[in-house]
Amino acid sequence: MNALSNLTKKRISYFYDEDVGNFTYGTGHPMKPHRMRMVHDLVMNYGLFKKMEVLCPERASMRQMTRFHTDEYIDFLNRVTPENVEELSQQQTRFNVGEDCPIFEGLFEFCSISAGGSIGAANKLTSGESDIAINWSGGLHHAKRFEASGFCYVNDIVLAILELLRFHQRVLYIDIDIHHGDGVEEAFFTTDRVLTCSFHKFGQFFPGTGDVGDIGIGKGKHYAINFPLKDGMDDASYENVFRPVVRHIMDWYRPGAVLMQCGADSLSGDRLGCFNLSIKGHASCVEFVKSFNLPLMVVGGGGYTIRNVARVWTYETGLLLGERLQEDLPYNNFLEYYGPEYRLDVPSNNMENLNTPAYLEDMKAKVFENLRHIPFAPSVQMQEVPRNYGSDNDDSEDEDPDIRISQRQRDSHVVPETELSDSETESNRRNERSYLSNPKAESFRRNRTTTSKRTAYTLHENGDGESRTQSSTRLGKSKEKHKEGRLPRSRAPLKSTNSMEDVLNTKYPVKRLSTENYSIMNERLPPTSSGGRNALIKQESNDNLHNSSGSRSFYRHRSRDHNDDDDYEEDDDDDMMEHPPSMLHRQEEDDDDGMADA
Repeated sequence: MNALSNLTKKRISYFYDEDVGNFTYGTGHPMKPHRMRMVHDLVMNYGLFKKMEVLCPERASMRQMTRFHTDEYIDFLNRVTPENVEELSQQQTRFNVGEDCPIFEGLFEFCSISAGGSIGAANKLTSGESDIAINWSGGLHHAKRFEASGFCYVNDIVLAILELLRFHQRVLYIDIDIHHGDGVEEAFFTTDRVLTCSFHKFGQFFPGTGDVGDIGIGKGKHYAINFPLKDGMDDASYENVFRPVVRHIMDWYRPGAVLMQCGADSLSGDRLGCFNLSIKGHASCVEFVKSFNLPLMVVGGGGYTIRNVARVWTYETGLLLGERLQEDLPYNNFLEYYGPEYRLDVPSNNMENLNTPAYLEDMKAKVFENLRHIPFAPSVQMQEVPRNYGSDNDDSEDEDPDIRISQRQRDSHVVPETELSDSETESNRRNERSYLSNPKAESFRRNRTTTSKRTAYTLHENGDGESRTQSSTRLGKSKEKHKEGRLPRSRAPLKSTNSMEDVLNTKYPVKRLSTENYSIMNERLPPTSSGGRNALIKQESNDNLHNSSGSRSFYRHRSRDHNDDDDYEEDDDDDMMEHPPSMLHRQEEDDDDGMADA
């Protein structure tokens, strides 16, 4: 029996960057990256790190982010700081940053950590090195292609799914956050290669999308599954709808990999949530998806009572490892957060469940009717695996010199002849043509050195002669490279790529949602039209694509169903947490690649 259990034991990869807890959205903001530090501290003190591979992810580059997001939006995130935000006020409105999505110190670095962890986790699965990959820093499912939304700036989930689609024909996305995963659904609304399934609160609640009738359009019709729920959803009711729907999708759609967003704001007692799930009810969804033995990627998401976020994600990490954790919390650096009970459990309360059995059965019938139109395991035409868009610094310093590199790698070391360099080793050559670092260029430099003393005075006196000589030399070199079939790697500013369309093998029309101007100070939100999401989507021309009607706020503070005398208070975590010092904005020291000017 032990031998059999060893054979079936899952290989787990866990991604964590210690810097992620240093960032802050600002005083009073419900999103607190500090919760990631609390999760990791509990994971370490339970000893779970001994049973899985703990990795620090490589941070995502601008090029990787633009596989989904627009170049202008990513460039804005890279340049904006609290100091220059007034200068970029027009772009601030255009990209929907402000109240819900504030500009804070180290914003782009925070986004690169979250996105880099999810991309790295997806690569672990596609390479076959892991069966399950965890990135609790990810799960920012509201970010759109060209704007921030709902505390989310870069949609790490979409970037991870694009990586999975390079090797898997079909990918299933499951979202158990209390808010609808609108950013991920919108990204794959027109393709059948990704099926999105979201269980969420619907009706006078952010983001106002996710009606049961929102099923996709075009080739992606019927590949968007939405299960709208009401306040007070408890463990038994949630399990009664989650398991049949997911099992039916697994049996019929046959995905090659699964990405699961485990937002903790669906737990009981969340500051912004209105569900009544216990920690075991939330984790039972993860356990059920794990039982299908498919490559599984698990990410975080919402969760605004941070002591409960740390509890549930630690509990689910142990569940994925097959470890039963003791109820009494071990000693850790944040033990005072978990008082007075100091236990791992998050129990349900006596909140009324507005989801009647008749309502849930009616929703299940509509969802199953939608799934009935999906063909069994839709196939994908065989094609070459899309290229891997790695980070900007592909040249590794610790490459083995005894291993032969490919022609593409060799060409990547070639510096364009028109490149201007400020390297310390090249002295004052800013206004001269940069030299090629290949054997032919080395020979050219040696020959030129022997004659430099004879020609220096002539070139100095005769500027026209120098121009003609260098121009002819560049032309000759360029022809030489064209004959060899090799061109130097371009170091031009960031250019737009169609990588997402290449992966999906389908045209991706740019669409956006038109929602109401929600205010974070309002307790209840304006009602949403019965037409659901399909009625909200509209086609816009390129001229007014980025014209935003203003900043849209995310959440009401709490549901009316919550009593004012609850055991938890809105700012209890704020008073207890010691805010780390503000992150210094890290400017790029070497700006040769022109990324900052893109």
